[in-house]
Parts: sequence; C-alpha cells; structure tokens
Amino acid sequence: MAIRTRLWLTLALGLTLSGMTHAADTIAPTAQDPNLWLENIDGAKQLDWVKQQNAGTVAKYADSDEFKQLDARLLEVLDSHDRIPMVSKIGDAFYNFWRDKDHPRGLWRRTSLAEYRKDNPHWETVIDLDALAKAENENWVWHGAQCLKPDYRRCLVMLSRGGADADVVREFDLPGKQFVKDGFTLPEAKSNVAWKDKDHLYVATDFGPGSMTTSSYPRIVKEWKRGTPLASASTVYEVKPTDMTVTAFRDNTPGFERDFVTRQIAFYDSESYVRGKDGKLTRIDVPNDANSEVHREWLLVEPRSDWTVGGRTYKSGSLLAAKFDDYMAGKRDLTVLFEPTDTTALDGYSWTRHQLILNVMDNVVNRLEVLTPGPGEWKRESLGGAPQLSTIAAAGVDDDASDDYFLTVTGFLQPTTLYYGTLGQSEAQPVKHSPSFFDASRYEVSQHFATSKDGTRVPYFEIAPKGLKADGNNPTLQYGYGGFEISLQPSYSGSVGRAWLEKGGVYVIANIRGGGEYGPRWHQAALKANRLRAYEDFAAVSQDLFARKITSPAHLGAMGGSNGGLLMGNMLTLYPQLYGAIVSQVALLDMQRYTHLSAGASWIAEYGDPDKPQEWAWIKTFSPYTNAKAGQKYPPVLFTTSTRDDRVGPVHARKMAAKLQALGYDASFYENIEGGHGAAADNKQAAFMSALGYTYLWDHVK
Repeated sequence: MAIRTRLWLTLALGLTLSGMTHAADTIAPTAQDPNLWLENIDGAKQLDWVKQQNAGTVAKYADSDEFKQLDARLLEVLDSHDRIPMVSKIGDAFYNFWRDKDHPRGLWRRTSLAEYRKDNPHWETVIDLDALAKAENENWVWHGAQCLKPDYRRCLVMLSRGGADADVVREFDLPGKQFVKDGFTLPEAKSNVAWKDKDHLYVATDFGPGSMTTSSYPRIVKEWKRGTPLASASTVYEVKPTDMTVTAFRDNTPGFERDFVTRQIAFYDSESYVRGKDGKLTRIDVPNDANSEVHREWLLVEPRSDWTVGGRTYKSGSLLAAKFDDYMAGKRDLTVLFEPTDTTALDGYSWTRHQLILNVMDNVVNRLEVLTPGPGEWKRESLGGAPQLSTIAAAGVDDDASDDYFLTVTGFLQPTTLYYGTLGQSEAQPVKHSPSFFDASRYEVSQHFATSKDGTRVPYFEIAPKGLKADGNNPTLQYGYGGFEISLQPSYSGSVGRAWLEKGGVYVIANIRGGGEYGPRWHQAALKANRLRAYEDFAAVSQDLFARKITSPAHLGAMGGSNGGLLMGNMLTLYPQLYGAIVSQVALLDMQRYTHLSAGASWIAEYGDPDKPQEWAWIKTFSPYTNAKAGQKYPPVLFTTSTRDDRVGPVHARKMAAKLQALGYDASFYENIEGGHGAAADNKQAAFMSALGYTYLWDHVK
C-alpha cells in the first residue's frame, strides 16, 4: 500500500474547496482587470453571461443536423453495451461502475470471476445512482468507494454534487447493499478519509476556519471514533497552512498492519511517517521529492532527483527496494529494480502476492517485466511487450491472496483487449474485447521526432489515412498536455475515430516536455522558469508537420485540456501563426491570479508563485490572459469549462473569452453547468462536449 498516494497524479490538472471559491468577493483585485466580476462563480449576473455565451456557441456550432448526428454517434460509443466493464476485486467479488443510456448516472455492480469471463455476465446491482439521485433530489456523481479489509463488509462511499472534487462521504453496508443508519458520514467537503478499523476513521476535512491550506485542501487529520461527534475527533497531525494537504491511513494487510501519515508539502514534495500505537510519528527517511511505497516487508522508493545514500548515487527515475524494517533500523541496503536510460522510463508497477510487475516505456512504447523478490538481485523475467506503437499494461488482481493479474493491450487503431492470467503459470488468456467503432484498416500509425528550439528530439504519434497525399492540405488535429509528469500513450478512442479520422483528418499526439514520457527529467525540463520549453516543443511538432507537408497552418487545429488548456492558451498568444483554430478545455489561463482561484495554489511547484516578483517575471511569459493583446492575428478559439469545476474553476475560461471578445477576436465560449474538472457529469454531457470541440475545429480547418 502506497504511503505516498501519488496525490500529485490524482490531483493533477488531468484528477477544491468545500464549496467553490468566489474569488472576486475575497481577493484584492488586480489593477485594471475589467473582467474580475466574472470571478464570482455562482453570481446571477455572471451566470446570465454564461447562458448568453452558451446560446451563441450552440447556435453557431451545435445546432446543425450534422452536429446532432455526430453527438449521437459519440454518445453511442460511450453508451455501448459492448464496452469492456473494467473491474476491481473486493473480497470475493469483482466490482464495476457502469454508465449507459438507461443508467446515465450509473450503477455500482458486482459479479463473480466465473460470470465475468462470460460474454454476457450476470451483474448484481449494489447501488443504483440514478435511483438514489432521484430519491434524494440530488445530482449525484460517483466518486468511488473505499472498503475495509479483510472482510470488506463496510465501505465509505463518496458522492459528488454535479462532479465537483468536493464530495459527501457515507458509510455503506456491502453485503446488505444499503447505507448504514447512524454510520459514519461527512458533509460535502474536500476530504481525505480512510479506515483505521471498523470503529475508527482517519479524517482530514474542512473542520472550520483555519483547517484548510492555502491550496484549499485539508490541513488537519484526526482520528474519529464511531458514535462520537466529529468535533470530538482527536488530532493526529497538523501541517502548515502553506503546505498542500495531509493524509493518514492504516495498511490492513494481515501480518503487516501499520499506520501512516503523509504531510504533502507541495505537489512533488512530501514527508511520510509511521504512526506507532502511542501516536508517535517516526519519519521514513527518503528524499522529499521521492515517491515511496510500503508493501508487506518491502519499501520501494522512486527518487525524482539523483539520490546519494549509503555511499552510492541512484539515478532520478529509478525504482529501489529495501527491507522496510531494516531500513527503519538504519540500514541502507538498496536493490535497483529499474534504472532509466536515455530512451526508457518507468511507467508504473503493480504487486501481486509474491511478485512485482514493472511497466517500462521505451520511446513511449511499453514492455512488461516480472520481478521476484529475493536476496540481492531480484529474479527478472519478461511478461511481453506491446504490439508496435501500442500500449500494454498489467496490474495485480489481489496482492493479498494471489499472483493473478489483468493485462490490457490497446492502440490507436487497436480496440482494447483485456486478459486474465496467473504469473508463473500459462500465458494470460483474453476475457474481454472492446468493440471497433470505426474501420481501422483505412489508417496507419507512425512515430516521428521533431527537433525543438534547443535541439531536443520530441516524439509524436501520427494517425493518418493510408496513402495520405503530402500536399499540406490535410485537416489535422494536434493534441498535447505537457505537465505533471503525465504521459500521452497510444490508446484506442472510438470518439477520435468517428469525429476526426472518418472525415479524412489526421490526428497527432505530441509527447512534449513537462510530461512523463522519459521520466522525471522530461517533466523537470519544463518546470517553472523552463515552462516555455513545452510550448516550443509543441510548436516544433507543428512545424515538422508542415515540413513533411502533412498539413499547413490553415488546416492545423490544436486541442488540449486542463494543463493542456494552458498549453493551448500559449499556442494562441505565442504561436498564432501556426494554427487555423484552437480549442482550450477546462484551462488555467490567468497565471497572475491562478494561485487565488479554486485549488490553484496547489500547483505552485509546477508553475511558480506569481505573488513573488522574481517568479512573476517568468510566469508572465506563459500567462495567456496577461499576454493577449490587440492587433494580433489570433486564430479562432473555443474555450470550454464547467461551473462545477472546483479544481481549476471556470473563471479562467470566462475571463479569457471576455478579454478576447472585447479586443475584437473570434473567441467562442461554452460552460457546462455540471461536470467538475472533467466538464461532464454523464455520458450525454461528455458526448456533447466532445462533439462541440471536434466540430469547432473541423469547421475551421477542413
């Protein structure tokens, strides 16, 4: 069980307050910003502006028969009954959360492994979210469940109103399929909650004034006893108001029960502690910027910078193992399980009962290895590699009980196949196949490398019709993210196939710096003052497409969401000459005020602190809202967002659209009332938002 829960991934702009920030009412205004009034997220005047903008965008781009047909075809993909129902094992059953036309909010359901292997399994409904929402007159969105092992009788169910990060927590009886009367409940808040035992929880939540950090996450974690008021819960640990957040949990692995507390200092820095029975905290002495995990007798460490310990230096991006008890006693005998090269990076790992599966990327294509713990070097075997330019991934099914694993293989033109196997026995066998949503035989995938401004080779994937004529006239969509060490890898998308490829378009994925395609070094190369490297990389890919005569500026569209939406804002203001149209989704854009809006302060480790003059000096170079000015040849741009996005918030997109419109540019805007940071609370909303983005780009670059 991870002692550092990769919070920086789950909360990355891809993953709030206990209520949205109404920044205009609480923060001193920036001089000469005429759009500050739009920062009052739920104000009547502001929402009237949103409705007017939405109506204009719908009338222009979403009111045609062609749009409605595309919307319906994308919804068909999302609602398809032939999709693979991905599952997780809880106790003896396999659980899945499922949305379709008849269950738009979704079903939490379960089945047996024998049933799951069938083409049409019988599912037992555990929670019908549509029925619950109707009965309670709430717009519930599923945020998952956390169940107490080893008997898995009680769970904590998380429910969000409209898709916001803030959620309501309720105790649920799993065998009885009902919420526990007078059980543990938490009101809507940005909470970190975990079982200690059946009568105690670790709770970090909004306890009132002073209990949240400047990043809008909980600052205090407490131990809460069943049957007592939350106000009487005893404090376990408090972090500084300027830290990011705090968490605590118990690892209930039989024979290895331990309690842990993690102080998340910043997005990439944390301190983890073992909590003794007397409440005393003992720090696990690893670098603050390392990811670490304790599993049974093992401690795994992923340093994000070179680490010298025990007379040896270990590379950034390595995976290291040590006996946990020995390490806590002061020994520093570390075994290298993975060490990166110029082209490889660790994409992830997963435990089974006796072994460890490593997922390694080599030039953004996967291969799997199985490691068996032992004294000195661990035994190493191959579990296979992905087909050319595809993605393979594997994860243990139940690391307490078996060496069973699930394995998936997917690619841009290859629908996902799910396999089930047992390490050390026969090869994994396919159990589920995702349907094909477009004729993949008409297209081909290739990987290319562009040269960025500073000479760095930047990989990108291209999906194009076979026999493509290189005349510079092909409508092309270039997608990117470039942040938070998140990688963009080959995967199947029926929506991309139907909305773009079938029309004759070319689809491009740019693996720019800031992501994790080559591990921490690739990410760190575009951090803070080096942020412009990510945008230079994206521009270099565009220019390489021009040089290869795949497309030209008039026929090239660009799209990105969240941190990728910030990328789009910068391509608009820094490289407008390269694009025929841009779509920026749920984006940061006002980098001067981002730390004061929603959960923005949590990303200072990624972008820097604009309230420090020396850092604002370089942050302003990639602040689209700051840099947008009159007299430029900006391409048409669409901004999409959600009122219920309490992570980035809709403020950025509102203000950017308003500023560009006031300057006379072609800037469109659409704000979904529900949806959270994903901008959609159900499949119908997701299909509409996708269709809107694709339609907008196609209309401008075809």
